[in-house]
Amino acid sequence: MRNIILVFIISFFIYSCDKQEPSINKIEMPATNGNQIIEHLAYTLSYNETHEQADWVAYYLTKEEAVSDSFSRKDDFREDPEVSTGSSALSDYKDTGYDRGHLCPAADNHWSKDAMSESFYMSNMSPQNQSFNRGKWSYLEKEVRHWAEIYDGVYVVVGGVLKDDLPTIGDNKVSIPNYFYKVILDYNGKKAIGFIMPNIPIEDSFKNYSVSVDSVESFTGLDFFINLPDDEEENIESNFNISQWDFKYY
Repeated sequence: MRNIILVFIISFFIYSCDKQEPSINKIEMPATNGNQIIEHLAYTLSYNETHEQADWVAYYLTKEEAVSDSFSRKDDFREDPEVSTGSSALSDYKDTGYDRGHLCPAADNHWSKDAMSESFYMSNMSPQNQSFNRGKWSYLEKEVRHWAEIYDGVYVVVGGVLKDDLPTIGDNKVSIPNYFYKVILDYNGKKAIGFIMPNIPIEDSFKNYSVSVDSVESFTGLDFFINLPDDEEENIESNFNISQWDFKYY
């Protein structure tokens, strides 16, 4: 019996070391602001009823998830049944010229049939210029998967920058953000990077839109990675050294 217990303890220790996830709970979660928080299998979101989309979508992307191709994309766009006030609808985007832009990308969810399906909830969509969505924004999404692979997992928060008096589409008046942001934390490497990109066709490299996480917080009014110890959060969010990041797609 003692031998069995010893084997279990050693196995658990090896598993914990291999996984390399920090013991801090919910690192990806930003500060909440009173909006409804919804947890799906692969991501958590804060739904902003005024703008009919998420203030932010947050998730942890593992190396295994980033490289998986187990389940294909199904394009089953639909309303999110978990949004208490009702999410935006497919009809809001019809004939507008705007893409239903994923915040948590479908390509991050090939590892699970349910995760892939839930990535098509309308609560995970924001109106994006077609050239932006299919161009440099998609390059950034590929880069995040690359980082998840080589850095053994990354924490991500993404969304449109929601301000007053934005133009809208559809009967539900879905706001069209002028900018989109994304922040990425490599906790193993104790570094983070942010991006603020205009919702227009972009010709230059998305790398040119990289900034510190502090800069994204100032621009959006959001507070990221609040579950880190204060001194660690301040150091990681304020320091920005682009040479620490291996860029593959740009």
